[in-house]
Amino acid sequence: MKKKPNPALPESYKPDWAPENSNDAFAVRVVTGRESHHDGLPGQSRTVSGHPSKKRPELSVDDHVAGVLANDRTVLARTITLIESSSPSHTQKAQEVLNRLLPRAGKSLRIGISGVPGAGKSTFIEAFGLYLISQGHKVAVLAVDPSSSVTRGSILGDKTRMERLSRESSAFIRPSPSSGTLGGVTRKSRETILACEAAGYDVILIETVGVGQSEITVRSMVDFFLLVMLAGAGDELQGIKKGIIEIADALIINKADGDNETKAKVARADYSRVLHFLTPATRGWKTEAYTCSALTGAGIPEIWQVISEFAGVTGQNGSFDNRRREQALSWVMQMIEETLKERFYQHPGVKQAVAGIEHEILQEKILPTAAVDRLLGIFDGSQKNQ
Repeated sequence: MKKKPNPALPESYKPDWAPENSNDAFAVRVVTGRESHHDGLPGQSRTVSGHPSKKRPELSVDDHVAGVLANDRTVLARTITLIESSSPSHTQKAQEVLNRLLPRAGKSLRIGISGVPGAGKSTFIEAFGLYLISQGHKVAVLAVDPSSSVTRGSILGDKTRMERLSRESSAFIRPSPSSGTLGGVTRKSRETILACEAAGYDVILIETVGVGQSEITVRSMVDFFLLVMLAGAGDELQGIKKGIIEIADALIINKADGDNETKAKVARADYSRVLHFLTPATRGWKTEAYTCSALTGAGIPEIWQVISEFAGVTGQNGSFDNRRREQALSWVMQMIEETLKERFYQHPGVKQAVAGIEHEILQEKILPTAAVDRLLGIFDGSQKNQ
């Protein structure tokens, strides 16, 4: 429905950025608004296939729990969205859901996957996931996407790159924004893992953004850490190789096919020599280098055999369970740090004082250490805001 004509505004006019003295050849015109929704349609409910669109009803705690345990992928996705939400009400609800799901979690093999840019991580994960499904496994992929610098949301590129895997009923792919978190791992990734395990997924694959020392974050939440490398990457990557290799349980040189197969074998030999001098990342396990081709599938079964052997060896010598316990304790301490940081920046006194203290620092009227003491004093109540 059109608005009543406004005598102050014509029905259409040129935008303010139009060139001066532009004639009718300038085609852009601004049309006065209508009473409508954001999509420009008249003021009525939009319809899809003849049915008015309705807001999805909010799920209760029972709905979330029942849906996840029944492996309803739609409910699982909504549960993960609830977990990732920063709303206090959502956080409390998510904790209730997770507490009820906890007895059904913890029965998966958690595998972290990282690698140099261009190594074909997503292609490898798809080929690997399809193979695992063919062997009777249920696979959840937590593909941690780079965050948009504008919206802070996920770019969602990984799900589109794993098109074949996403069509499998025994697979669940969840792209999540990294949001600038250390190592590209989302803050709630550990809780997301628990939800996927409760849904019956027995292999959890976590793909991370980039490589470097910060990838130690993913090491702290998985059982097995797999590093995907590329033959002929050049010496310019040496600076990031050692730090990441030290925490890997296996190295895979991908794209070992065609003309690149020989180069991949040479790279495998080079990495094997390097690994000989490094302390293994896991007690009782020797890290080795392997080759594979995500394109042809060559080497994929052998990789799963290595991971299965790892689970057996570490299960027998106790390092598997010890790592899980250490990770649980580390998780607690990390959440304490994050909660304290959040409470600090949300403290009314701190929020009020920050701008003034920042100004004093820029004007060199106060030392940074003194600024820290003042803000912490305001936070713990030992100092009043001046």
